[in-house]
Amino acid sequence: MEDLTLVIPAKREEGSLPLVLNEIRNFNCAVIVILEESDVLTIEAIKGFNCKIILQKGRGYGNAIIEGINAVKTEHLCIFNADGSFDPKYLNKMLKLCKDQDYVFASRYLKDAGSDDDTIVTKIGNFIFSALGNILFSLGLSDILYTYIMGKTKSFKLLNLESNDFCLCVEIPVKMKRMGAKYLEVPSFERIRINGIKKVKAFQDGFKILVYMIKLFLKI
Repeated sequence: MEDLTLVIPAKREEGSLPLVLNEIRNFNCAVIVILEESDVLTIEAIKGFNCKIILQKGRGYGNAIIEGINAVKTEHLCIFNADGSFDPKYLNKMLKLCKDQDYVFASRYLKDAGSDDDTIVTKIGNFIFSALGNILFSLGLSDILYTYIMGKTKSFKLLNLESNDFCLCVEIPVKMKRMGAKYLEVPSFERIRINGIKKVKAFQDGFKILVYMIKLFLKI
């Protein structure tokens, strides 16, 4: 896995990120963690780990991922959560599939997949947005808002991503589809996050994503 970098956006994850980095320590891949300079507790908590820390110039979840992607030097990259919800056991399979694909998406809603972190609200929301993505953009994805995504670094950089917030979850697959990229989904199981605190504000962020999807469809 020498040709893989994990891009980990983090915010106030001093309790979970050290455990995540310890879990992936035996994976032979590079790790980039993107943090706000003011997040001193998380920065201090991971100083002893073999990872590159990028102090975020902008703000927001999407912006952190974009800054991380821009810093990747390996052939492949994978967006990876700092909260412990992503299981690294899928990395090897996803990387093998990436040899013939531009992107590989992990999904919680395929057969033999699931989630210990979903609530009724988030599950319904994910179903609605995934259905909209398939209707409006013919994405053929079952879990559009799940950002456990691996792909070729050059393919990610060609997307010229712009969303600084959670709209990035939609921007990636829509732009990818429009560029004619090759992609597929694999089943995965989402674990309960270590600190149990979601950064997503379900209704507020959901509304932003809905408006963004409409704008993408209308190409506003």
